Amino acid sequence: MQGFRLRAAVMALCMIVAAIGQARADEVADFYKDKLITILVGYTPGGSASFYSQALAKHMGKFLPGHPKFVVQHMPGAGGLLMADHLYNAAARDGTVFGITVRTAGIAPLLGNANIKYDGRKFGWIGSAAVEYSTCFSWKTSQVKTLADAQKKEVIVGAAGADATASIWPRAVNALVGTKFKIVTGYPGSNEVVLAVERGEIDGYCSLSWTYIKLRKPDWMAEHKINLLFQMGTGKHPDLPDVPLISDYAKTPEDRQLFDFLFAPQEMGRPFLAPPGLPPARLAALRIAFERTLKDPDFLKDAEKLNLEVEHVPGERVQEIVERLYALPKAVIDRAAQVSGAEP
Repeated sequence: MQGFRLRAAVMALCMIVAAIGQARADEVADFYKDKLITILVGYTPGGSASFYSQALAKHMGKFLPGHPKFVVQHMPGAGGLLMADHLYNAAARDGTVFGITVRTAGIAPLLGNANIKYDGRKFGWIGSAAVEYSTCFSWKTSQVKTLADAQKKEVIVGAAGADATASIWPRAVNALVGTKFKIVTGYPGSNEVVLAVERGEIDGYCSLSWTYIKLRKPDWMAEHKINLLFQMGTGKHPDLPDVPLISDYAKTPEDRQLFDFLFAPQEMGRPFLAPPGLPPARLAALRIAFERTLKDPDFLKDAEKLNLEVEHVPGERVQEIVERLYALPKAVIDRAAQVSGAEP
């Protein structure tokens, strides 16, 4: 009799939990029905972030309760941080707005820029659409062909803003490895930096993903138009076993730790994030819909047409990465800010 009562109690509890879950799902569906969701892109049109967003906007409504429609809006500036700041401080906190920005947005406040008015831990991290392996390269006309050359001769590289990865990373490499990168900022986005390289206005770029080069600029490698100086990430890309991993050139364990800090966001290479304070059920629904979209055959067909690599990183994992980096000793974070040269 006691066992029967226990089983009955467990079944009743399960039914209550299921009922609560269904009520929350109905609440989310009721909210999103007939809504228009805006996906903000922190860059100019035509780049990978824009393409990921367009593909997501086309298919994600199938998997979000209420089946809302989506629209993509570009908000370039400060290497993607303008949009992140807007998302944190001005965007609606009801689940109708989220966006994609630079992968280092979460840790940008740690790097010494007093103009950044947000806490990366408080965003609603939806997930990442890819893991990134970034390259630093020079154009074929440059006198700098190798990492060793870059330690001897000045290399002019482009970036969107002082806090973009294309600025932070070469400054850190200058400080830790002794290269001579000179950074020219002010480009609206990566597309404009790439055009500047191709036109001969600058020597190279130190933040372009290998995926972009492989899928969207295959002629660069086939026709030897660029020199891959080194790669930046938590490890080497399988395609590039002979291209140096810059963190291997750290002179001390402390320097290696700084590279690990700066490159940890590579795991969340294409991060989608929502404003802080979203109702938990809506954030959970966005995360689930995001994951299902990235595994949807129709979405993957469009991603292939757009030359996009897709590798889902859960929002919970992105949150873990950001929390771990914020929890590092202050001395490590302060030195990272110093070597990356973030502007006050």
